Amino acid sequence: MSRRKAALSGQVSDADLRLLRIYRKVVECGGFSAAEVELNISRAAISMAMNDLETRLGLRLCQRGRSGFSLTDEGAEVYEAAQQLLAAVEGFRTRVNGLHAWLKGELNIGITDNLVTMPEMHITHALSALKARGPEVRINIRMIPPSEIELGVLDGRLHTGVIPALKRLPGLDYLALYEERSRLYCATGHPLFAAESVTEAQLAGCDAVVPAYAQTAEIKACHDPLKAAATATDREGIAFLILSGCYIGYLPTHYAERWVREGRMRALNPEAWHYLTHYSAITRKGAPPNLVLESYLEELERLVEASREGGGTCHFPSSGS
Repeated sequence: MSRRKAALSGQVSDADLRLLRIYRKVVECGGFSAAEVELNISRAAISMAMNDLETRLGLRLCQRGRSGFSLTDEGAEVYEAAQQLLAAVEGFRTRVNGLHAWLKGELNIGITDNLVTMPEMHITHALSALKARGPEVRINIRMIPPSEIELGVLDGRLHTGVIPALKRLPGLDYLALYEERSRLYCATGHPLFAAESVTEAQLAGCDAVVPAYAQTAEIKACHDPLKAAATATDREGIAFLILSGCYIGYLPTHYAERWVREGRMRALNPEAWHYLTHYSAITRKGAPPNLVLESYLEELERLVEASREGGGTCHFPSSGS
């Protein structure tokens, strides 16, 4: 005696799941008529769906007619199997949706120093929103130089970083975040602190602190007229030397603001002597999917302002002005 060939071959499709859901509701309602209201489809459509399912399975699932509705033995077993399958599908959907609602994992970020005082707190607010979306997410921040941040993102030690946009590396994606304005400052005790006006010639005679870290050609040009008498590897070091009263130097306005407000620093000709530094969030191109990182970037992009001030150009008066 030959064995019947299995009718359900290939993958279980969305159409199969739809037929099984209709079948489950018909069984639970005890017939086609009662299922019409629950399913919000016509009795004829239900009948057609049952015929399609029986053809797909190669089984007679139920008796329907004047004598009423009843399941066959095979129909009862298919109903139990459908219950298990549909429950598993719903469980999968719930679990995956839960991963979106309650993120888990780590976010490793590298950040250049002294950005926390930026008025546009994109990073801070994005981290807050990420924590709200995933209370169990562990956030690890490393304050390191831009070159180390780039290497960390490229080799996978960091998921993302925030660096000044000095040059673009082909292996990284960039999201523009900030335009940071820097001005030329001196502090109390410095000969220029009380001067009503300052010329470039006067600046040339003053000791200045200049950055020992990488800068764009435009920003380097802003330091050329200065008398480089000291260097610093970060903005905090520059602030230390300016506050000594012995040096002038450039600082970001948001970073210097506290000392200006206290009367301990002043900007020299602020409308003329200033430049912009552009900061970007970086991620590795082709990095493996990471829901925590993707969620953080979504929040960050949402917070970035649409309009920005011009380019990172230095404004320095000509000699004698």
